[in-house]
Amino acid sequence: MAGAAESVDDLYARFGPSYRVLVSSTGMVAAFTMVLTGTMVNVAIPNVMGAYGVGQEQAQLMTTAFVVAMTTSQLLNAFVIALVGQRIGFCATLILFATGSLICAWSQDFPLIVFGRVLQGMSSGIIQPLVMVTFFQVFPADRRGFAMGIYGMSMTMALAFGPVVGGITIDALSWRYIFFVPLPLITIALVLGLVFMPSVRRKERPKFDWAGYLLICITLFCLVSALSNGQKLGWLSDQISGLLAITVVGAVAFLWSQSKAQDPLLDLSLFRNSAFASACMIAFIFGMGNFATTYAVPVFGQLVQGMSATDAGMLMMPAGLIVAFALPFTGRLADRSKPHYIIICGLFFFFLGTALLGGADANTPYWHVAFFGMVSRFGMSFIMPSVMSTALKSVSSEQLNRAGGAVNFIRQLGGSLGTNFYVVLLSLRTQFHSDALASTQISGNAASQELLVGVGSILNAAGVPEAVHQSGALHYLGQVVHAQASTMGFQDGFLIIAAVFLAAMVPAWILGRAQAVRR
Repeated sequence: MAGAAESVDDLYARFGPSYRVLVSSTGMVAAFTMVLTGTMVNVAIPNVMGAYGVGQEQAQLMTTAFVVAMTTSQLLNAFVIALVGQRIGFCATLILFATGSLICAWSQDFPLIVFGRVLQGMSSGIIQPLVMVTFFQVFPADRRGFAMGIYGMSMTMALAFGPVVGGITIDALSWRYIFFVPLPLITIALVLGLVFMPSVRRKERPKFDWAGYLLICITLFCLVSALSNGQKLGWLSDQISGLLAITVVGAVAFLWSQSKAQDPLLDLSLFRNSAFASACMIAFIFGMGNFATTYAVPVFGQLVQGMSATDAGMLMMPAGLIVAFALPFTGRLADRSKPHYIIICGLFFFFLGTALLGGADANTPYWHVAFFGMVSRFGMSFIMPSVMSTALKSVSSEQLNRAGGAVNFIRQLGGSLGTNFYVVLLSLRTQFHSDALASTQISGNAASQELLVGVGSILNAAGVPEAVHQSGALHYLGQVVHAQASTMGFQDGFLIIAAVFLAAMVPAWILGRAQAVRR
């Protein structure tokens, strides 16, 4: 039966009501595995640097290549389904991911592991909208919010467990084994996909927009590279200016090409639908905040609170688990209530949790930080199913695959930019506070003088020669200033994210107005 053309209705007739559970489990295993792998690899970057003798800038290509490939390939969903159907597309994508994993595990040259990460990223990007659209198709209209909750649950659990599984694997075995971990799950998903995924495809052969795909890849790669290296190389340097110029030209050229293409990767006509456009705007902001805080909270734990890598990795796990189990229920709530009310509620919780993080410092207890993360992530459980189901409900069945790819692309684009923007913002605000605090360290500053005297006394008691007392005390003072500046930089970053989520209530309100007009 694997080669026969079978629609969702055909499969439902063959397997009965249990088909929803079977196909949902298939999609969840695939999506979970790919997102899990993406988060595991981040933990291995220091090990990769040592194995290949590369610096941070080169090692970062592993992440950049994956992110760019994953973001751009979200737009390939409609083409893949039209060309070969969901079943073959699903299974071929899994095989491509497994190939990328093996290349990464066995690579002896750094460029080869980057290539493997590109294959992993492309696979992950295609799978996510494919699975989401399949969920949307197999559930009735009054349960599609619930379906999006189930879809989101698999990805959220992967984000929660990824850093922990990666750390344990590296400590127990080797960094290369993190690329073998997903293979058993990929095999299971492949077998299930051959049986339970629908296999209908378009009769006419679609045309692939090579020009558009090349343009969006170049544009995003240059943008992410500029954001990643701007602080180090200088924002006005020739290299960064050139990358940003290419980004602008590439973005304009991509949008122009999509308006002219017969089979565009990004169907711009979708955005004439105010409900879909509003949902995409919320998805973009959601992606930015979600990815930025996912990065920022563990780093805050290590740099500000002095946590170990394991403790920092565990910091967001309670939040991830709460969201994973809450999503099916908030999805059902989205089915029974006006979506924009649910989204506004979620934005408020995300705002509240992030604002609370904006008040955390080195003395904030571990479980307080974890609780703040839980509050913000609880908001995520309200936002994701409502935004996704609303976006897909607002388009026709013929536009469903393109819409699924578009909204996931927008969300992932927001996530890619959110992390990079946060890193840039953190660096700028830390430098600002460092300069401001340093300017106050004058002879008339009583607190600083008291600190210097105290450090000098400690050094004297420890038997340190008097000649180095002053330099040692000044060095310690510099560390204190830097630590305080870093704390304030993180606080500023969290508060700005909170403000963005507060502002996102505007497009959520517009979404409600658009739905009222449609009715």
